[in-house]
Amino acid sequence: MTCRTTVSEPCTDVFTPEKRSAVMARVKAGDTGPELKVRQLTHALGYRYRLHRKDLPGTPDLVFAGRRKVIFVHGCFWHGHDCKRGARPPRQNARYWQAKIARNAARDAATLHALSKLGWESLVIWECALKDRETLTDQIIAFLSPDSRREHHVDNPMARPQNPSIR
Repeated sequence: MTCRTTVSEPCTDVFTPEKRSAVMARVKAGDTGPELKVRQLTHALGYRYRLHRKDLPGTPDLVFAGRRKVIFVHGCFWHGHDCKRGARPPRQNARYWQAKIARNAARDAATLHALSKLGWESLVIWECALKDRETLTDQIIAFLSPDSRREHHVDNPMARPQNPSIR
């Protein structure tokens, strides 16, 4: 079956447009596996947080209001990380997905900038960083410690810049 995209190239799809819409509607925006792992670890470390505050730019995954700090948990592929999974080019409808991932990365950058202007510190935890629990634990503790006053991504190997080849 052929589908129409916003780009003027046809793509093959095994689903009808109605079925594809239903499948895509079930894609979760919150409570993802990686997010749940970060929440569990953060809670086990003794930190308490709120989830998905819609009044903050980007609706952060974890919000530590008293500290004015937020954590985002990003999927490597969907947010254009430069790791093996994030740098993997899409096989189907490549131009559409490259543009989509570039828009996600631009939106992420704008969100971090807006939060910074409002006086919030941000930490981005990439899906691939969940493999090293010890480093992740150290990163979360360092970020949430009271004496930590830094910009997002500074000395944060888990928050490397997005893959420029996707932009």
